[in-house]
Amino acid sequence: MRINNYISSAGICSRRQADELIIQGRVRINGKKAEIGQDVNPGDKVEVNGEYLKPVKDFVYIVLNKPVGITCTTERHIKGNIIDFINHPERIFPIGRLDKESEGLILLTSDGSIVNEILMDKNKYEKEYIVSVNNEITSAFIEGMSKGVRIFNPVKNTYTRTNRCKVVKIDSHIFKIILTQGLNRQIRRMCSNFGYEVIKLKRIRIMNIDLRNLPVGKWRNLTKEEVKSLLAAKKADTRSDK
Repeated sequence: MRINNYISSAGICSRRQADELIIQGRVRINGKKAEIGQDVNPGDKVEVNGEYLKPVKDFVYIVLNKPVGITCTTERHIKGNIIDFINHPERIFPIGRLDKESEGLILLTSDGSIVNEILMDKNKYEKEYIVSVNNEITSAFIEGMSKGVRIFNPVKNTYTRTNRCKVVKIDSHIFKIILTQGLNRQIRRMCSNFGYEVIKLKRIRIMNIDLRNLPVGKWRNLTKEEVKSLLAAKKADTRSDK
């Protein structure tokens, strides 16, 4: 197993953060400084900041029906953080994000090797939302949202056009949208471009994982099939990085 994956599997941090620790010389394998990309073999002793690690064998994979007002962060000093809200006995991390003002499906895991990577835009995994807006939905709105919307990207300090997506009108003020990308506050910014304000936004599905009848504020463990799909996505992402 690669050293960064070994560290992340112990629940310390993500693979990318593990690489930073290696670069800083804070990781050792059998007493010697580790190198980026180095393999960890059975019987090897790995230290991070002078402490030996033991990888977690049985990872936790859960789905939460997040309420409005909960922030998807591991920063425990932030009031209403998702970690304190769930209060899981294992050290877990959210996979991706869901705005504080939004509700619905958010995945969490103790498998640090898939945090931040599994839902990257390049993988084009579907995320489905139900959205309520303040104005009556028109055919022009549906068509415009579906074709992609020009919005400002603060990260790159430039404008970008969202990918084509599937948008279906459900009611006069409610629509369903399926995205394969995850720009910051994307749906709200897309709607704003047409003069609409989002009143309620709920994510109901990621890939083949949905909420089912999970009440708001409750969580459940993923089924074997759902975990299998996550791990398959992880392998696809690893291959694409080579």
